[in-house]
Amino acid sequence: MSKQKVLIVDDHPILRKGLAMLINQEPDLVVIAEADNAQKALEMIDKHKPDMLIVDISLPGIDGIELIKTVKLRYRNLPSLVVSMHDESLFAERALRAGARGYIMKQEALERVLVAIRRILAGEIFVSDRITTNMLEKLVSSDGKATNSAVGLLSNRELTVLRMIGQGIKTSQIAEKLHLSVKTIESYRSHIKEKLKLNDGTDLLKYAIQWVQNAT
Repeated sequence: MSKQKVLIVDDHPILRKGLAMLINQEPDLVVIAEADNAQKALEMIDKHKPDMLIVDISLPGIDGIELIKTVKLRYRNLPSLVVSMHDESLFAERALRAGARGYIMKQEALERVLVAIRRILAGEIFVSDRITTNMLEKLVSSDGKATNSAVGLLSNRELTVLRMIGQGIKTSQIAEKLHLSVKTIESYRSHIKEKLKLNDGTDLLKYAIQWVQNAT
């Protein structure tokens, strides 16, 4: 039996290795390569020609959502599964719009990850029942408005910055981790405060900490 090839893109080596061990135990699957950032992932795609990607959202530099968009443009028939610790109610629909074929949280049982992989390789879409219900409710709602809080107004990158603020990471460190300038991060902070109607940096920090705590 020829094995279907999987490329894992995650900047956490322990999680990456654990996922690889799980997949490599299966008779029909093999992890052909691993990458810890988007640029390396694109290089690995060209080199190894995987059958699908497993992508985390939080990557240094180009995040997972942007990577999926790029992959969709360059390799139209290469499917992606997002395996992330981030709240699926905020990120699953964004990931699917970007071109992902599935979304599963890292807290799910390992068997569910394998189910998701196989469904996506079979051409299906995989999300939890909760997300399916939420998306259908938004589709048929009379006003068509999203049911999420104001956080849903933030862009993918703004959400990433908000999460890192809530984790106590300083602006200069956020800039370093995301490979962006301090000025760019300060601009993101300003946009976040405006969208969330927060008065100052203290209010932003309090909001971000509470949001991170509620999401975990």
